[in-house]
Amino acid sequence: MSAEKNIIIALDEGTTNAKAIALDAAGNVVAKFSQPLSIQTPREGWVEQSGSLLINASVQVLAQAIEAVGAERVAALAISNQRETAIGWYRSSGQPLGAAISWQCSRTAEFCDQLRRDQQEAKIKAVTGLPIAPLFSGAKMRWLLESVPNGFELAAQGEICLGTIDSWLLWNLTGGTAFCCDYSNASRTQLFNLHSGEWDNTMLDIFQIPRAALPEVRPSCGKFGVTQGLAQIPDGIPIMAMIGDSHAALFGHALGEAGCVKATYGTGSSVMAPVASAQADIHALATTIAWHDGEQIIYGLEGNISHTGDAVAWMADSTGLSELPEAELNQALSDLPASVESTLGVYFVPALTGLGAPRWDDSARGVICGLSRGVKRAHLIRAALESITYQIADVIAAMRQHKDFSLNALMVDGGPTRNDWLMQYQADLLGCPVMRSDLAELSAVGAALLARKAHDHLSTDALKQLLYVHASFQPDMARHARLQKRWREWQRAVERTVHKF
Repeated sequence: MSAEKNIIIALDEGTTNAKAIALDAAGNVVAKFSQPLSIQTPREGWVEQSGSLLINASVQVLAQAIEAVGAERVAALAISNQRETAIGWYRSSGQPLGAAISWQCSRTAEFCDQLRRDQQEAKIKAVTGLPIAPLFSGAKMRWLLESVPNGFELAAQGEICLGTIDSWLLWNLTGGTAFCCDYSNASRTQLFNLHSGEWDNTMLDIFQIPRAALPEVRPSCGKFGVTQGLAQIPDGIPIMAMIGDSHAALFGHALGEAGCVKATYGTGSSVMAPVASAQADIHALATTIAWHDGEQIIYGLEGNISHTGDAVAWMADSTGLSELPEAELNQALSDLPASVESTLGVYFVPALTGLGAPRWDDSARGVICGLSRGVKRAHLIRAALESITYQIADVIAAMRQHKDFSLNALMVDGGPTRNDWLMQYQADLLGCPVMRSDLAELSAVGAALLARKAHDHLSTDALKQLLYVHASFQPDMARHARLQKRWREWQRAVERTVHKF
C-alpha cells in the first residue's frame, strides 16, 4: 500500500441515519457525512423502510466522503449496519420485493406465537442462541416470501435473494456481483447454527426459507467484493469489512478483549460481552456471533433493556423538568441527583411497556415505590437515573452464568453516558471501572478497524494503537459495598411490577 492510499471509509447504515466517516492510517476521523432516513408505519405494529432510499442515502454519504479525501487515497470501504432488518429482491433485476422490514416491526408476532405453541423455542434457542421474537430476521424473510406471487417457489429456484442490510448494501455497491453477508448478521437471522457456523437445515425448514435464497456467509473481516457500476463512486474500491452495528461498537471499544463488556445507553440499552464459546442455555440472554475476524469466531452474550434513557425522559417529563432548554435540562440531570444523598427510599422500575432482559415480561408495568412526604423532584430524578444502573447490573448478573464471562471494565457509549454522575454511580455499583467513549461514530470506527486489519494484514493486537482514548470512572469500593443493599431493594421493587391487581 502506498503512503498516500491510506484512508478507510466506513459506512454506518442505521435506522434513522446513514453516516460515512473517513479514517486515516492513524485512526483519526478526517471527514464525516450524514443523511437522515425515513421510517414508515403503514399499519399498527408495522415498521418498514424503502430499500431504494437506504441505498441512495448510503451511496450519497460514501460519495461525499470519497470526494472529500480524494478517491486516489481510499484504500477500502467498511460497512456497519442496523441489525435484523430484512429485505428481499429479485436476482435478475435487483428490484426489492417490497419495503425492508425493520428490526422494530412486529408484523410476524402471530407466527412467532405459533412457534411457541408448537414448542419450538427450546430447539431454536439451542441452535441459534436466540429466543423466539418478531425482532429476528427469519420470520420477516418468511413474511416477504408470502407477500409476493410464487415467492417460495422463486426463492427455491434462486430467483429471489433474501438478506440482512449488509448483503443488500454489498449487492448494490458491487453491481450485483457479490451476494454475501457476514457472520454477525447471519447470527441475527435465527437461521444460522452457532455451533457449525452454517445455515441450519432444521431452522430453514421451520421458517420455510430456501437455502438458495440466502447469501454466502463470510468472515466479518476480509474482501467481500469491489465497487462497480455506480455513477457517484469509482469502480474497484475493495469492501473489506461488514458487521452489525452493535457488534462493531464492541470491537471499536476494545477489540473484543476478554472482560471488556459493552453497554450502549440510549432510549434502551444493549449490553454485550465477548465470550469464547457458543453456550446458549442462559434463558434471559441471547448468544450471538460478535464477529469473525478472519482468524477466529468471537461470540457475544447480549441482553437488551427496553427503558433506560427513556426512563429518565419520562421522569423529566412527568416532573416538568423537560420544559427546560436542552442545555439546561442536561445540566439539571447531572446536578439534581448529586444534590441529594439518596432517593429517600424511592425506587423507580420503568417497565413502561414491559420488562426486557433479564426478566422478559411484556405484561409488567412500571412502579414508583417508597414515596414519602419529604420526596422532591431531585429524589425522583435520581431514582430514574439509578434505575439505569440497576438494570445494567441485573443483565451483568445474568451474564455471570456463562462459563467464559468476566468483567474487568464496562465500556460505555451513547447520549446518557455524558452524565458524569450516572457513570460514577454505575462504576460504584458494579465495583469495576466504567470507560466512556465520547465518539458518536463508534460503530463505524469498529467496522473501519476490521477493514484496516484485513487490508493491511494486521494482527488484532496491532490495532490497539488505533483505539480512541476513553474517559475513566474508577469505583469507590466502600460505596460499592453500601450500594449492594440498594440494588437488592431495587430487585424487590421489580417484583411489584408483575403483581396483578
